[in-house]
Amino acid sequence: MPATMPTLFVSHGAPTLVADPVPTRDFLMALGRGLPRPKAIVCVSAHWDTPSPRVTGGANPHTMYDFYGFPPELYEMEYKAPGDVALAKAAAKLLAESGLPAQLDEGRGFDHGAWVPLALMYPEADIPVLQVSISSHDSPAHHVALGRALAPLRDEGVLVMASGNATHNLREVFSHRIDEAPVPYAKAFADWLTGRILANGGAGDEAALTGYLSQGPEARRNHPTADHYVPLLAAFGAGGGDAGKILHDGYTYGVLSMAAYAWGL
Repeated sequence: MPATMPTLFVSHGAPTLVADPVPTRDFLMALGRGLPRPKAIVCVSAHWDTPSPRVTGGANPHTMYDFYGFPPELYEMEYKAPGDVALAKAAAKLLAESGLPAQLDEGRGFDHGAWVPLALMYPEADIPVLQVSISSHDSPAHHVALGRALAPLRDEGVLVMASGNATHNLREVFSHRIDEAPVPYAKAFADWLTGRILANGGAGDEAALTGYLSQGPEARRNHPTADHYVPLLAAFGAGGGDAGKILHDGYTYGVLSMAAYAWGL
């Protein structure tokens, strides 16, 4: 039997993370080397947002350049990990059985929320990868349920990795240096988030995490939209009640917390 894999939430920042000399880049490179080798990876990314759940179903997903205005070399990078059609069908079946009917999308590639961290963690691109979409218009509870539906895959050696950002106010990024110390409002929310994940002996505070807009300090300033927060809730749900822990606590541009968390590690 494959080892039960942990669940991760990583903050992916800007696409330039693959090259920027920042602590989070070093962290992700070391993280891939330190984890048990997964049979496959299921990624829940902030950058695939659909009205209802979808799962990548192609055998050879392409690399997507879903960003603009970045250095030309970024558009030359490719992450050529294979897909896994059988796993995609199994994931869709688990979602449907949990009351979340999902469609397979055979033409969807890997967006940068998936391939940027994976290129650092698993640069050989030799582990099958599929993506599951978020639905940011839907409730926080929907995303916890999404993760819980995927949790059984962990027992089959599948790594469930969610990718977003612990704080994500892009409108304020450009007024700060990349290596600037965290601004107070971002640090307050990130510290609150870590406290709620570690609460109750690591079991977490689900009511607070799903009620972040009313309970988290300056939540709307830190997350003007839900897309980079709700992947964390999917990771929390996929954790299946395992103890959560913080793995990384860096910042870029002062306003982006690059925190990473794990469950079952």
